[in-house]
Amino acid sequence: MSISALRVVITLFCCLLPLSLVAQSPYKYGPDSQRQEGVPQGVVTKHVWDQSKIFPGTVRDYWIYVPAQYDKSKPACLMIFNDGGGYVRENGHSRVSIVFDNLIHKKEMPVTIGLFINPGVIPASAAGAQARRNRSFEYDSLGDQYARFLIEEMLPALGQQYNLMDDANSRAVCGISSGGICAFTAAWERPDVFSKVLSYVGSFTNIRGGHVYPALIRKTERKPIRVFLQEGKGDLDNLFGNWPLSNLQMEAALKYSKYDVKLVMGIEGHSGRHGGTILPDALRWLWKDVAAK
Repeated sequence: MSISALRVVITLFCCLLPLSLVAQSPYKYGPDSQRQEGVPQGVVTKHVWDQSKIFPGTVRDYWIYVPAQYDKSKPACLMIFNDGGGYVRENGHSRVSIVFDNLIHKKEMPVTIGLFINPGVIPASAAGAQARRNRSFEYDSLGDQYARFLIEEMLPALGQQYNLMDDANSRAVCGISSGGICAFTAAWERPDVFSKVLSYVGSFTNIRGGHVYPALIRKTERKPIRVFLQEGKGDLDNLFGNWPLSNLQMEAALKYSKYDVKLVMGIEGHSGRHGGTILPDALRWLWKDVAAK
């Protein structure tokens, strides 16, 4: 058998294998996800929010990124990241502060403050007991509760320190997995406040009813939301649903209803690796209608 024929046989064999047995695509971080000489660096500070009335009893860490170009006399855009701890780390899956520094410096996105919020935790009530994670309740539930948490609690607190634009077109929400559907829910419920959504491997499945979104999108008057979806062919398939199919359904429904939507389908599983490596392009696309200054 010739070398070329052997290559064809190997390729066909690999196509028949389950994705989990095929080598994952080696997604690489490009220059926009790496520190560049001469690019001013923003500042990240860590805080704790323990006074929520929307999610009473919860405690959560959050971080604020302020770009070097921020001028308090000029209102800035805002981007919120659910599961914020995973996004804010410079060695994490997305390296957001590095990407923000590079894109803002090149004026490929507007001056934007980042708000990175972890899901709430209810501390243990007694010695030896375990704290209770509130993540699924906050992120997978439909309705406006999480949007209200952002609007009524986090945004006013942030607004006391920084000059922020007050229109929906200047605000974006991002998340991964359950945080991805949560980002969409916030914009879906309050498109007057949030107009841009970035979802990594979003859980648009039946964890807490999120599988209904494609039908709702088709039957509801179009809302002023722009949506970037990232998914992988090797993502989850379990009792809650099939993640790749659910994201394809979301894309189809959003296209049918004439939303500004983009889906990038990779081959990885349920992780932030692919989404993180394409973050610079996702941000350029999300902010394409907001002038960088």
